[in-house]
Formats: sequence, structure tokens, C-alpha cells
Amino acid sequence: MAVLKVKFTKTKRDKLAQILWILNWISVVSGIILFSLGLFLKIEIKKRNEVMAKGDINSVPNMLISVGVIACIINFLGGKICYDCSDANKFSRWKLVMLPYIVCTLCFTFCILVGALMCYAMRNELEESLYLGLRDAIKYYKDTDIPGRCFLKRTVDLLQIGFRCCGNNGFRDWFEVQWVSARYLNMASKDVVDRLKSNVDGKFLVDGVPFSCCNPSSPRPCIQYQLTNNSAHYNYDFLTEELNIWVKGCREALLDYYTAIMRSIGIAALLIWLFELSVLIGVRYLQTAMKNVLLLGNLEGESDGWLLENSFVETAKQNINIIKNFGKANQISTVSGTSDPSTDVSNTNCGKNNVTKNSIPAAS
Repeated sequence: MAVLKVKFTKTKRDKLAQILWILNWISVVSGIILFSLGLFLKIEIKKRNEVMAKGDINSVPNMLISVGVIACIINFLGGKICYDCSDANKFSRWKLVMLPYIVCTLCFTFCILVGALMCYAMRNELEESLYLGLRDAIKYYKDTDIPGRCFLKRTVDLLQIGFRCCGNNGFRDWFEVQWVSARYLNMASKDVVDRLKSNVDGKFLVDGVPFSCCNPSSPRPCIQYQLTNNSAHYNYDFLTEELNIWVKGCREALLDYYTAIMRSIGIAALLIWLFELSVLIGVRYLQTAMKNVLLLGNLEGESDGWLLENSFVETAKQNINIIKNFGKANQISTVSGTSDPSTDVSNTNCGKNNVTKNSIPAAS
């Protein structure tokens, strides 16, 4: 029994073909939107590539870009097919193409769904990439005179100012690295020498943060040194929330920023997937209705259209049997006790004992 069978008249078939032609052109626009969203995400990731570790974080934008391009091509072809299907005579040249087209479009819509789900699954990979990238950026913050790292100070400062954050997980991350270049340390100062000697690795560690961690909205002048020393500042307690530096870590700030972008892109991709799926269902109805019209021979009469010619169970069994029997046509069946499977031994007699000798006719 056919699944979701619908009866179509000539007028309904023509209207369906015209509507699908318009929807396919709208789908071309949706493909351009997918391409643009993927390109936008790729650019946003590349903007802060310096504070991200190398990984597979570009897989999502690359997939959206690819799917967007394929969407434009497939839906452009679909629009042409649906336009021609308004005429039964023109449909005959697309009859053998439509079913493979529907199967390919079904796989394509599945790729859109995968791309939408990847936008939500990307968070963990992005978080790890940001953690490792920001850790290295803070570590090399002081290397302003080393080629390849001289830009990191500017990058981190602009990042902390723009996203109102400080450090990787928080401002205390700056306490664990030497972020002041050795060229700016006064080696004649006893305090500097004592700090260098007190550290096993000979690093100049202070309980301070760069200026970019300062909160300009604070009414108090920025306290960026001796943050944990209450006696060094008047009316100051670092354990309270009245610190005039950003408390939020940059990893969390960037993760929230990219998560909001990917959530919006994921929602857009899901809506496009639902739209493409509805167009695909319409194309399937049009294909089966036009096919049945040609079988009936009455181009002006009614015809049935459906999603599946048989039930879900029967269709699944047929597909399973096709998969199981795939390639069996190329296999050579063997018969027990024979060396040549192409030889029929049942009617073959190679012995000479029972052969009847024909007499030679006498000469007249």
C-alpha cells in the first residue's frame, strides 16, 4: 500500500509544478545564505586565529560553505526540472533523471542537518582550542622583540579590551607567567633580583596584570599591581567584587561570543533543512504523479502521487535485500565435486565404452 497517497488532477499537477519552481529558486537563495553564514563564521574564527590552537574548528564553516554551493547547483537544476514537469511531454525527458535527483537531494538535505547539528557540537572543540591558544598567547605576551610573537601583546591587549576579559580563565593567570619583558626590568633593583632568585625558573612573577585588564567604568584609578596585597592600597580588599579589573576570563568571553554565533547559524540551518525537506517532498509527489499519468496514457486525467510506493516496512525490506544481493551477480557459484562451474556435467558422457558405432554405408 502506498504511503500518503494523494490524487492529483491536471490543474493540481500544473500548480504543484509552478509552486515547486518558485520554491526551488527560493532554495537557491537559501543556499546563498548558507554559504554566507559559513563564510562569516570562517572570517570570525580567522580574526582571532592567533589565540586559537590549530584543530578542526574550521570543519563547520567549511561544510556550510560547501553545502551552500551545492544547494545553489541542485536547486537550480530542480527549478528547471519542475518548470518542465508542467508539460507531460517535457517530463518524459526528465523521467529517468528525477528519481536519482530525488535520492541525491535527500542526501544533500541530510548534510544540511549534519551541518546544523555540528554548530552545536563544535563548542567542546572550540573551548579546547581557545584554552590552548590563550595559554600560549599569555605565555609569549612579553616577547615583543621575537619574530613571530611580536604581535601577540597587541592581540591580547585588544582582545581583553574588546571583550572585557582578563587572562585565560581569569586575572590570576597573569600571576603564573612573566608577562614583563626582561628589557624593561631594572636589574639594579633589589626587589627585581630577589623576585628572579625566588623563582626556580628565574622568572619575574608579580601579582599584577597588564593595563588592558583595567575596567574603565570603575570610579577608582586602576590597580593593576599588588592585587592581592590589601595593605598596599587604601580602602582596598581584593576578595570583594570591587576590583577595578575585568574578572571574567577571555576563554569564557570568546566561547560565549562564538556560541551565540553558532547557535544562530544552527537555527538558520535547521530552518533551511526543513524548507529543503518540504520542497523535496513536493518534488517526490510531482514525480510519482507525472509518472502515473504517462502509465495511464491520459495526459488530462487524474493520477495518484505518493511518497513511497509500498509501506515503510516493505520498502525497508526491499532496500535491505538490494544491499544483500549487491554484487552477487558478479560472483561465481560453485558446484560440489566439480572444478569448472560453467560446465554442466549432468548430461555429459566422456566415456567411449557405450558409444554406438555407426556402420559405414556400402558403396552402391
